[in-house]
Amino acid sequence: MSLRFLPLLSAGLLSIATAAPLSAAPKAAVPPARASVDIRKATQVRLLNDLNFGYLSVTTAGTAVMNPNTDALTTTGGVVKIGGNPYSALFEGVSPVKGVVIVRIPKNPITLVRVGGTETMTVSNWTVDGSNSRNVNSKEPFDFKVGATLFVNANQVEGVYAGTFTVDVQYP
Repeated sequence: MSLRFLPLLSAGLLSIATAAPLSAAPKAAVPPARASVDIRKATQVRLLNDLNFGYLSVTTAGTAVMNPNTDALTTTGGVVKIGGNPYSALFEGVSPVKGVVIVRIPKNPITLVRVGGTETMTVSNWTVDGSNSRNVNSKEPFDFKVGATLFVNANQVEGVYAGTFTVDVQYP
């Protein structure tokens, strides 16, 4: 009997040795991964005053520059200030969190169009009073002023010119 048993035993061992290796069963991460989000209100920004270059007279091309740090208007070339009350644009913001906010002013020029006409001027070289980065407290108002340079053409047609620009406030 022992002679028959040996071949059967070696055949069984041979089949075990040539079988494919077993794969480990998948295991879940311990602990399981989580997903989360923190939804907050956006910073609120409101316009308090528009950017106003006042009343200008033009003989040749030039500029009118509104400085938001001083609210002073300076002119160059044939552009002369003749009145009005020029001032920087004034905005008020409220951040939902304490931290640093970034005031983003336009990078590109905007076009002012004469009311009732097609004549244009451009405004660019945007500036903000102080720094674009501001430390603010949660839910407390902060303000900032925006100035720019108005480029006036020679023989600019008389009239009121208007256009719009956008500012954004980014918080962490």
